[in-house]
Amino acid sequence: MKIEGYQSKEHYDEMFTPEGDVRPHYQEFFQNLKKTPFKKMNHLQFSANQTQRAMGMTFNVYHDNQGLEKILHLDIVPRIIPNEEWKKLEAGLKQRTYALNLFLQDIYNEQKILKDGIVPSDLILGSKDFLKPCIGLTPPKGIWCHITGTDLIKNKDGEYYILEDNLRCPSGVSYMLESREIIKRAFPNLFNKGGVMPVSDYPAKLLRMLQFLSNKAKPIVGVLTPGIYNSAYYEHSYLALQMGVELVNGVDLIVEDNKVFMQTTHGLQQIDVLYRRIDDVFLDPLTFRPDSMLGVPGIFNAYKAGNIALANAPGTGVADDKAVYAYVPKIIKYYLDEDPILNNVPTYLCREDKDRQYVLDHIEELVVKETNAAGGYGMLIGPKATKEEHAKFKELIKSNPNNYIAQPTLSLSTVPTLCEEGGLEGRHVDLRPYILYGKEIEVIPGALTRVALRKGSLVVNSSQGGGSKDTWVLYN
Repeated sequence: MKIEGYQSKEHYDEMFTPEGDVRPHYQEFFQNLKKTPFKKMNHLQFSANQTQRAMGMTFNVYHDNQGLEKILHLDIVPRIIPNEEWKKLEAGLKQRTYALNLFLQDIYNEQKILKDGIVPSDLILGSKDFLKPCIGLTPPKGIWCHITGTDLIKNKDGEYYILEDNLRCPSGVSYMLESREIIKRAFPNLFNKGGVMPVSDYPAKLLRMLQFLSNKAKPIVGVLTPGIYNSAYYEHSYLALQMGVELVNGVDLIVEDNKVFMQTTHGLQQIDVLYRRIDDVFLDPLTFRPDSMLGVPGIFNAYKAGNIALANAPGTGVADDKAVYAYVPKIIKYYLDEDPILNNVPTYLCREDKDRQYVLDHIEELVVKETNAAGGYGMLIGPKATKEEHAKFKELIKSNPNNYIAQPTLSLSTVPTLCEEGGLEGRHVDLRPYILYGKEIEVIPGALTRVALRKGSLVVNSSQGGGSKDTWVLYN
């Protein structure tokens, strides 16, 4: 296996120090790697690709005019995180999730944080994701964000930074689970030694969390999907199967007497908890978008009546807006009287005059993002963009400053990645751990690591040509 000439000086590399030494938590894997010829690694990679296809691990790219389903390329070299590092991540993610849940409860009820001027009222009340029908609501057990996927990056200083919060319908957990099974076959000896924390019990933990939301002893749980044309449909069907619950479309459900029923071959069966993978505004045409063909007429009234629990709760999207993100450190301090354990990336709000002028003057140095865009779209990476692209984004910012934020161009860490040309090269990665909030807040000891497969690219999104890696959290 060729490792000579590997570059690890420009960025923080997770396997090698700048001097080329192997970091302690990668020692065992590195020794295994040295004994493995490139031809065998190539064969293992080919087998992984074929297994993904056989499993149907595909996603749709809506912006791809060809409309093709693609596999999320799984690179067989894992990302390894030492236990001490993970403990800090875990504590920081629990703190953040707890504070954001208190924030959601507050802004839909007393709105104390707005009255105290900690977060601008117009930012929240004027957001398209602030759902007026949710005002005055408290969801079952007081939990809004049941499943969170928080994106982080590791900068060249070796510290993790929160990139964004995903509180609506975070995707990717099925790839984390299936990737682990594939990589275990590639490196069975390393797993047999018992050094890597398991993630395979995620579906059981997810089911327990969903059941906790109901007051019934044996609640009926379902996964609500928009259907087979959704980009994450594989994940919806996978999780329903793993939990042993029904996968339902809007047309499978009916509301009577403010209760939600599933149509079965044996007649109507009441459903108590829905893990919904449908966006808020499509959930109920009687409350939100009247043209929605995906939702269930009357389900929101059933929710308000307390006859069904929805995870995540409608209205959570306002808390993961990229402009609100900039206020999360203040939100943590306000509700918990604690400093954030994990830092945000420094953020300029184009809605603020001083910040906007700085962004316009330094756009070639910054990453500019639309506040409501996802998947790597609506984004400008200043240092890699052309003068024409800079000019275009300046005009976009001037015409609608509330719609944009900007951040410094961070140096994402790299992890060795198998390349077709032969050997290993560093590729930039981010990290999406998954957090469940039921009886308690639990961070799953693994994550979806997304990797930018193109050399030098900082864009890791699958829709932009990125891939994934298995993430190993070590016991010790």
